[in-house]
Formats: sequence, structure tokens, C-alpha cells
Amino acid sequence: MKQRGRHRRRKRGQALRAFLAGTALALTAAATMISASQATVAANPGPLKPLTSAAETDPLRLKESRIPQGDLDRLSSAMGRPAGVSAVLGSADRSLRDAIDCTAGERRALPVAPEATAAYCWDTADTRSWRAGAVTTSGDADDDGLWGAHRVILSAWSRTGTAAHDGGLARVAFVDADDLNRPTYSWVLLAVPVDGGRDYRGLVSQVSGMVWYQNKLLVTASGDGGDGGEALYVYDMNRVQRATVDSDAVGRVRGGWSAHGAQWVLPAVASYRPTAGTGAARPDYLSLDRSTAPDSLVASEWVSGDGDAGTRLWRYDFSTSPARSGLLATDTGGSARAAEAYVTKASGSGPVLSYDSQWYLGRAARTESDHGTLWRQNAKDPAKAARCGADETRSCWSGEAESLSYWEQTGDVWSQSGRVLFALPLASIDRSLG
Repeated sequence: MKQRGRHRRRKRGQALRAFLAGTALALTAAATMISASQATVAANPGPLKPLTSAAETDPLRLKESRIPQGDLDRLSSAMGRPAGVSAVLGSADRSLRDAIDCTAGERRALPVAPEATAAYCWDTADTRSWRAGAVTTSGDADDDGLWGAHRVILSAWSRTGTAAHDGGLARVAFVDADDLNRPTYSWVLLAVPVDGGRDYRGLVSQVSGMVWYQNKLLVTASGDGGDGGEALYVYDMNRVQRATVDSDAVGRVRGGWSAHGAQWVLPAVASYRPTAGTGAARPDYLSLDRSTAPDSLVASEWVSGDGDAGTRLWRYDFSTSPARSGLLATDTGGSARAAEAYVTKASGSGPVLSYDSQWYLGRAARTESDHGTLWRQNAKDPAKAARCGADETRSCWSGEAESLSYWEQTGDVWSQSGRVLFALPLASIDRSLG
């Protein structure tokens, strides 16, 4: 029976790869219909410009602030013993659809070139009124690509609408990726302790950046709903708490604790905030770079593509101290300083990835339902982007992707766009760029 099961999975995998190849061909044909104005979007931004002076790098400092240990202990004492990632995966009660079962409209979010080698779609009802954000994996978390015995993908979502109607709440799908033929997941609400740890509120943010490193999860916070401005929030993956009441409320309720319908809650343990005024760092997009020593957190900001202002890209070193597992390296004043910084002329870019001195930048589509551009840049050579369609447009990338996460152990880059989670080899991205 085991042999037969493996045979079925192998055949399904072969069929899925063939199906995705066919999807890529259809998308390539569709790319020929892109208008001339869209095809010529984004003139070559050239090489990256290094930022080296103190005046340029000081504004990128972030001040670390810890939530008092007593507050965290009080909350966990009231809610019960914290759980870990394995417990969340064990409760997974929802499934992703693979590409064969996605609708044609959902598949249009996939890149034209290079083509995705794996793709999954989220349930429409389960994600209605929520917007997809960043992705990170256990490949970021640990150098063997596993968390314990599990392969895990984390997918962030933010609720649309106004704060008065629960808009902006952030949650993360913990995806059990041990069997990529049948990925399952469970929801975890991101929260912030309040009232000395006697309660918590939801993190109100669009999570466009998220990195899981060692036992910490770092996410971007937009500053709405009492978060006190732009920040990176830090979560301890060993401090997941179980919600005991299933309701739309968030926090302490009659009979226990509620997480807006999620089974689990993850309370913040720290944050990083800008220290400068004008020109202060505002990280919008994040990824992990394991090719540096030490490993580093890569960040970029969003700048409108309508102006001439460049976009800053930079990185922070992670601490190598065992006592600061998963936290950024800080100076004696408790500030994380940029270890490297650049400016790119690729304004309007979003997701960022850095590996082996190469920087990959996703640029959103100018119009809804079109495709964006994925640039590769460094400090020496002209930028490169894949070309596709009969008119050789550079608009070949997914139009709405807000994240690039490199799983070094498998060689795959994970991202998501709309209701589609997808992966493709970094090697195929490089080949498509020439």
C-alpha cells in the first residue's frame, strides 16, 4: 500500500508540473496582449548605489524595546501553558488546493516567466475580507530547513476594512508542508499584550514583511490602531497561546480568550522602532539572507513609482549571542544599525530578496490584473529582468506579490499573490534573467 501511495503521489506531481507548464504557456500568450505603455514600464534602473556616510545610514537605525517579562508571564499564566509550532500544526483543520483545482482567474496571478513549479490556492470563503501578505518558511527558521521534524510555511493575512470594523487585524496561516501534495493549515492571530499582560489586542497592520529566524518571528507593522508608528514586531514561536472562545472578539472575553475566530494567539515579545525623524527607516518588506556572516535581515521601503525618488535597501545583522536568539544585533544603546545599505532607481518596487550579493526586487503591475517586473541588481552591473510575450515585455512577474522568501535547503523561492501561494527555483529566476 505504501508503494502504491508513493506511485500515486509521483504521478500527481508529474501531472501538476505539466499543468503548471501549460499555465505558463497560456500566461505567456496573454502577455502579448499587454499594452505598449505597460510593456515599456520601468526603464532599466541600472546598478545599486551604496550608501556609506553616517548621514545616509544613521536614519536606518532601529531601537529595540522588550515587553516586560512580568507582562508575558502574567498573560501566559492566565491563558495557560504556551504551546509550540507542532501543536498548531497538529490542529490544522483546513486544506490548500493545488494548482489543478485553482480557477483560471486565480492562476492569472502566477508569474509568466519564469514559471512556478508549485502552486496552491486558498479557500475563498476562508480568506474573504482578508488580504494576502508576506511569506516565510522553516527554511528561514533553521539551517536544516525544518522546525523540529516539520517543514512549515507561514503565510500572513491582514483584514480589510476600517479599524472600527476589525479592519487591519493580522493573522498567520501555519501550513504543514511535510506533504506538499496535501498541505493543511491552522490560523494564528498576531497580538500585542496590554494592561500589564492582563489582556491583549490584535496587531493592526498590513503584514507586507515577515521573517521567521530561529525562535522569533519578525513582522512589519504599519502603525494603525494604537501601534505607535512604523515598527517591526517580534514574536516568540514558543509562546503560542490557545484561544478558548470562538467569537469575533479579540482578547479576554466572558468564559476565556478569543482570537477573532482563530484557534491560536501569538503575543508580541518585543519591537524595533525608528529612531530618526526625517528620513527614518520604514521597513515595508523583509526577507532573510543566509549567505552573509552573520545571517542578516533584509529590508526595503516602498516608494511610489510616480516620482524620481530612489528606494532604499538595507540589512541588519542578526545577533550571534545565544541569549539573544532570533533578535537583531544591537549596539550599547540598544539600537540595530544597518550593516549595508543601497539606493535603487527601481521605484515602486516591493518585495526584496538578497543572496550572494545579488538583490531581487519585485515591482507591482501598474494596473490591476496585469503582471509586474522582477529585477535583479547589484552594485556593479546593469539591472536585469526576464522578458516574455511576443513584444518581449518585462512585465513577466506576479502583479501583486508582496514577499520573496528563499528556502536555501531546497533552492526554492516562495511568494504569494492574491489567493495563490507559489514557489519556483531561484536558479530558474537567474536563468530567466540571462
